[in-house]
Amino acid sequence: MRVFLAGAYGAIGRRLIPLLVKAGHEVTGTTRSPESAEKLAKAGVHPAVLDVFDAPGLAAAVRSAAPQVMIHQLTDLPREFDQARVSAAYPANARIRIEGTRNLITAAQRACVRRFIVQSIAFAYAPRTQRGGEPHQETDPLNSDDPMRAVTVRGALEMEQQVLGDPTIDGIVLRYGLLYGPGTWHMTAIRKPALHVDAAAHAALLAMTRGARGIYNIADDEGLVSIAKARAQLGFDPQFRLDCDIFS
Repeated sequence: MRVFLAGAYGAIGRRLIPLLVKAGHEVTGTTRSPESAEKLAKAGVHPAVLDVFDAPGLAAAVRSAAPQVMIHQLTDLPREFDQARVSAAYPANARIRIEGTRNLITAAQRACVRRFIVQSIAFAYAPRTQRGGEPHQETDPLNSDDPMRAVTVRGALEMEQQVLGDPTIDGIVLRYGLLYGPGTWHMTAIRKPALHVDAAAHAALLAMTRGARGIYNIADDEGLVSIAKARAQLGFDPQFRLDCDIFS
């Protein structure tokens, strides 16, 4: 299957690529860095050096790749954890989710992509005092009124609405827990809901061929969010781990 992976050299992208290549998929992966493009090529990926905000350039790359599936793993956050830098990056990250997603969907429409998979967030559900119980289901609302996370949550909600509101595309939203593991800010789980980056990547692979359009919680099985839907429809296993790191 031909796959267009936006954000191929990000934390999840680097763990997803070996899964895609091993499964025999033909992968075109985006990066803004020529140096990262060289590493992607060595890993068996057709690199596309571009900026998601360059709509004409993006459309041309997608048209050339002629993908059947598009996977959106783009973020704009610092590689190393520093709370001040992370907070300062929230507006740029929200822009990726809103404007960047819009450009990806437009390019996907023009290339007749049939399935669009996007990463969202499972760590911003409205608190228990407002909902009356856990674990949170996918039908529970995200807390867009939280002043500490308003920019992030509203960006994620608009992104989800774009993906799920397009009747021409089979939209799959993966609401990820807080990532940990290789290439992330933390090697172990710090806060709930947590999610190992390898399990996050594997969920995207599974969503290429499994599951109906809609939202899926993807997280460790720790009781804060329900992953029953992802287990049943995608075959998701939060214990999945890669046995190698091709980018190390």
